[in-house]
Amino acid sequence: MPVCYDIGSEPNVRPRWGQIVRIVVTGAAGFIASNLIPRLLADGHDVVGVDNLFLGKKAHLDPVLGNARFQFREQDLLPLQDTVDLFRSVQPDLVWHLAANSDISYGTTHTDFDLKGGTIVTYNVLEAMRLSGARQIIFSSSGAVYGEPTVMPTPEVYGPLLPISLYAASKLACEGLVSAYAHNYDIQAWIFRFGNIVGPNPTHGAIYDFVLKLRKDSSRLRVLGDGTQSKQYVYVEDCLDGMLHGYRAANEPLNYFNLSAEGHTSVRYMAERTLLTMGLDTVPIEYSGGSRGWRGDVPVVRLDASKLAKVGWKPRFSSDEAVDRAIGDAVRQLGASDRS
Repeated sequence: MPVCYDIGSEPNVRPRWGQIVRIVVTGAAGFIASNLIPRLLADGHDVVGVDNLFLGKKAHLDPVLGNARFQFREQDLLPLQDTVDLFRSVQPDLVWHLAANSDISYGTTHTDFDLKGGTIVTYNVLEAMRLSGARQIIFSSSGAVYGEPTVMPTPEVYGPLLPISLYAASKLACEGLVSAYAHNYDIQAWIFRFGNIVGPNPTHGAIYDFVLKLRKDSSRLRVLGDGTQSKQYVYVEDCLDGMLHGYRAANEPLNYFNLSAEGHTSVRYMAERTLLTMGLDTVPIEYSGGSRGWRGDVPVVRLDASKLAKVGWKPRFSSDEAVDRAIGDAVRQLGASDRS
């Protein structure tokens, strides 16, 4: 029998081995969730994936659509009653809440997008959990909640938290809602503040954008900023391993961790490696200039992940290694350039 967990009905009780769990995964057709769901199914869990397909791609779920333990619901979580009805029908033991705006620049242009798709949807998920009796939630937050901190690497206890994008502000508001529901309604929660996640099935991000740009026009590569922006990039399998490890190892009513890779990678490195991988290393790179890619972008990110390390987890891949693997993934999935 596969290794699974029985979450149980009581908060703050360790899951037991050996029983199947009913799991709702929000943002199911998105980047992280579409990599997560095959792992959950392989462990024998029953999974209901929910996505409105605004940014997610149903094709990402093709490998699991025929699995008897998986159901896909094309549904928007913004209508509260629809969300409550869904949770009451599924009666999940655990919720992986991964639905969010994955394109920060889009949320800057459409100023209510993160409010609706992030904050309000998170409230709806938590309220649906309360009304349906679901007791555990794993929430994907972001290192962007720290804004531009004066302490680097930045630990989880850093404050005040002053985000500089609407995306990050929404993530911080979501964390507040998760914390309040955890303390008022006996919902046990795990919050993970990510570095930048990369890997198969991307829907956005610098590597994804670089490959698409070069497919359309391989005579040059235009890059936002001056190329010196640098962040910690985490390969998606490491991200999922870290979340699962933190979930299993930590058992407070509210648990929260930074999740990042060792080292950091510049935008210039990513651009040059993308060109090299695509056989376009002689193509010129044109930088738009400035220290950040766009307003609201945090140009330098260094997260202190020692808290997660203390409970026994560290990533397999460094930031540069994660980027190199993700470039290969993107080129294979999106195809080479049209250059003859």
